[in-house]
Amino acid sequence: MTIIQDRLALLDTLVLEHGSHEPDGHFCVMEATAYIAGEPWSDKPKCVSPVIAAFLRSWDDSLDDDDRQMLKPYVTKVIGTKTTKRDEEKRAWMATDWLVRECVPAFLRLAGLTAHAEALEGLAALTTVKRAEKAQPTIGAARAAAGDAARDADWAAAGVAARAAAGVAVRVAAWD
Repeated sequence: MTIIQDRLALLDTLVLEHGSHEPDGHFCVMEATAYIAGEPWSDKPKCVSPVIAAFLRSWDDSLDDDDRQMLKPYVTKVIGTKTTKRDEEKRAWMATDWLVRECVPAFLRLAGLTAHAEALEGLAALTTVKRAEKAQPTIGAARAAAGDAARDADWAAAGVAARAAAGVAVRVAAWD
């Protein structure tokens, strides 16, 4: 694991930004990681697990400018996480399972879609293609309910939560 100490000293002064950038002093979380690890400019540093990097890029892009700064500690924590293909597959399933059985239900509850939240939480852990295929009807029903709630809700908190849940559910379903 390589960390360029002179660059690490700059981490506190960096302002993480949305999206990818040219090497011009603007960084997303993964570009900052590549920079501090001494890699060529990229939002896909070779020293970081591709699954973890994808997760952090998505998280980075979903946060507002102030909240995005909370990702700074991960800049150094993820250096050296790239390991084996088997590890990457396990990480991918862990991320999928977390999204479907923990993250999405939280948004569904905010939207008043408790039955769908409970249905997703009750799924068997998503650790294989077979389990993911078996879960598709439940995921699809939650996605449809969230979409309906988003269309019916105004811009109140329930509407915002339903749209967020629909977006996450769509990404998870598309990943399969």
